[in-house]
Amino acid sequence: MATITTTDGTEIFYKDWGTGRPIVFSHGWPLTADDWDAQMMFFLGHGYRVIAHDRRGHGRSAQVDGGHDMDHYADDLAALTAHLDLRDAVHVGHSAGGGEVARYVARHGESRVAKVVLISAVPPYVMAAEGRPDGAPKSVFDGWRAQVAGHRADFYRGIASGPFYGFNRPDATVSEAVIDNWWRQAMSGAAIAQHDEIAAFCEDFTEDLKKISVPVLVLHGEDDQIVNPETTAPRSAELVANGTLKTYPGFPHGMPTTHADVINADLLAFIRS
Repeated sequence: MATITTTDGTEIFYKDWGTGRPIVFSHGWPLTADDWDAQMMFFLGHGYRVIAHDRRGHGRSAQVDGGHDMDHYADDLAALTAHLDLRDAVHVGHSAGGGEVARYVARHGESRVAKVVLISAVPPYVMAAEGRPDGAPKSVFDGWRAQVAGHRADFYRGIASGPFYGFNRPDATVSEAVIDNWWRQAMSGAAIAQHDEIAAFCEDFTEDLKKISVPVLVLHGEDDQIVNPETTAPRSAELVANGTLKTYPGFPHGMPTTHADVINADLLAFIRS
């Protein structure tokens, strides 16, 4: 397996396929690089170099007990881009991965970055706190942490079979294979990493977004039951210097999987523009 070792000794697994302009994918909680299969195969077929890593503590990366915060995630991503000497890269982040990408660009600069895409992403914030009362209550995320710590397998099955892909909607076409694949990815990671990452994706990314000047495409499903599209996507598009917002009626949080044909086409158009 291809891996790098970060400055704090954590081994990070990554995939690096193809040649051409690099597209770097950052996955959502509590998944792995495998969640980008539909995008990586599509863009590989269109002549791009595609890269995705398992976040520390997730999947095939080291199951360490520390560093599960956005600064470490951003530094790990920076270490990967430096190791591969990626330039003129497009960074795509889904859900918590959107926070990782925003923090990476804000913390490490834009010298290697050409464009950014935030899909169903957590920025600028998802949790209520002082100055942001319209986020979800902290008690919601405390409940998630308790479930991860004590009943992870059942909890994850419920997310995958319900709100993540919108499979709990009356008119949904449910795929047991997609549910199984989500659960497989989630259970391959360390419970401690996934527990602590909940606090990480609840951070406030407002100041990170303000530092991004490259073109940013913000994509969000209007039926996202995980990350509220009304309090995240429009604000992210406004906070960055050069943002474009596109929303999709009826699309769920996991739309890169359920509606890959639509999302891939829009990503390709943005990257080519």
